[in-house]
Amino acid sequence: MRLGFMTACLPEMELEEIVKWAKEKGFGMLEVACWPRVFEKRRYAGTQHIDVENFTEEKAQEIKELFQSNYLEISSLGYYPNNLDPDLESRCFYHEHLKKVIQAAEKLEVKVVGTFVGRDPRMNVEESLEEFKKVFPDLVKFAEDHGVKLAIENCPMLYSLDRWPGGTNLATTPEIWRRMFEMIPSDYFGLNLDPSHLIWQQIDYVKAVYDFKEKIFHVHAKDTRIDWNRLDEVGIFGFGWYIDKVAGTGDIDWNSFINALYEVGYNYVVSIEHEDRSFEKDQESKLRGILLAKQLLEPYIV
Repeated sequence: MRLGFMTACLPEMELEEIVKWAKEKGFGMLEVACWPRVFEKRRYAGTQHIDVENFTEEKAQEIKELFQSNYLEISSLGYYPNNLDPDLESRCFYHEHLKKVIQAAEKLEVKVVGTFVGRDPRMNVEESLEEFKKVFPDLVKFAEDHGVKLAIENCPMLYSLDRWPGGTNLATTPEIWRRMFEMIPSDYFGLNLDPSHLIWQQIDYVKAVYDFKEKIFHVHAKDTRIDWNRLDEVGIFGFGWYIDKVAGTGDIDWNSFINALYEVGYNYVVSIEHEDRSFEKDQESKLRGILLAKQLLEPYIV
């Protein structure tokens, strides 16, 4: 396995600057943010370190040489919109951009693209699964035709009151994953597994590794701390009782989680996803947060 990180938290830095810093600090891979250049109010959405619009073979070669010369690899291209957005114009825009990210991944010889399934908040789970069945087969087929695996992240997207309590991402639990994989039984459709979104749901994140070993295409390393005092006040249907933390500083047992990855034969990236507000004051703070996660995870990675 190799340690990497997601570049979305560093919108102030250019890709070349990030690559050189990652090499200097001993990282092996980067998950590169590929949002379009449009305003996104969601935190860390909208970061673009590779512009996939009109992406040419020449540009792909330039980026490949940048990574090769710094002894790094791209683990995934990341673009995480609501692919089931109720606004059909927005949904169409997201799908078209996602397809451009997939095509860029093919040119870059990157085997994984990370995204969200998304959700129409007006629909219940059963209705959302029916919508998923209408929408996602074509996206997965497009990825498969380009030799790229589509890895869906399991974040419920409950980070603001306007998304509470249903969230805007359907693919949040093992039961739902099983049903999705039954609907789309493709070897090119799997998980970008993030244990931080399971622990606060009281889901066994280690068991999930064993249960979905064939479907883990990519792994995010982010932590969560449960604020038990807040939870005592608002209950599980309240807001603000689980907190994003740098990997290794929250409640996840990384030794058990990474050991499970080894046991099932996973041998790809553990990609640090930095969203800890304690390390967000400025660019230097975010880089320190990434380095802290690296320091805490490194003993488990060989």
